[in-house]
Amino acid sequence: MDKEIRAFSFEVRADENEKHGTFITGTPIVFDQATDMGWYQETIDRDALMDCDLKDVRFLIGHNTEMIPLARSRNNNENSTMQMTVTDRGMEIRVDLDTENNADARALYSAVKRGDMSGMSFMFCVNTDKDIWEDEESDYPKRTIMSIRKVFEVSAVAFPAYPQTDIQAASEGCTLESVRASLESAKQKKAEERAATQAAAEKAEAEAEAEAERLQREANAKAAREERRTALARWLEEFEKEEKKS
Repeated sequence: MDKEIRAFSFEVRADENEKHGTFITGTPIVFDQATDMGWYQETIDRDALMDCDLKDVRFLIGHNTEMIPLARSRNNNENSTMQMTVTDRGMEIRVDLDTENNADARALYSAVKRGDMSGMSFMFCVNTDKDIWEDEESDYPKRTIMSIRKVFEVSAVAFPAYPQTDIQAASEGCTLESVRASLESAKQKKAEERAATQAAAEKAEAEAEAEAERLQREANAKAAREERRTALARWLEEFEKEEKKS
């Protein structure tokens, strides 16, 4: 299962009320927005989360899976400390932070409130063969993620916009390899489709030529039979004329 990480710079807000205490909100996944990934462009389809596994998702800082989660969503029930809502725009979250008992939560809440932390990122994997590539042979192909299989965690990140070289480090080497493998697979499929289309066209052309030749042979045979019948009729006519004379 190849895991990928995407980080985006969107408005992350810190707030407080009686019901949820101190909390932050943001949109870690945005639909139908083309993103420059360095060597390719990527878009997440608006139906990508339709069959996604969101049963157990943690909220971390900087994808540090060794830390105690600051919040967690279990089946996205009302008791979860992280609530996820899929809208037409994307996946929006609310993270209830225990700033009273958790120093990391206090530091994050302060950083978001001050504007020092402005990005969110998520770790996920794509369903097999559920990404579509366009312009595969170009220097800047386009990828559309049609279906996300699972979201593992969401993180607050200090550097939401990162160059291509940082993707590999952030995802422990999985992202570049899996994405390039997906692109190569798409290229191979397109090549196979082109070959199959060409083979089908050649077969259809050969069958059409063979059918045309068959029809021509039948026409020639019919014409020959007609010519023989005509010749026989003329001979009989001449024969009858000779018989009458005699």
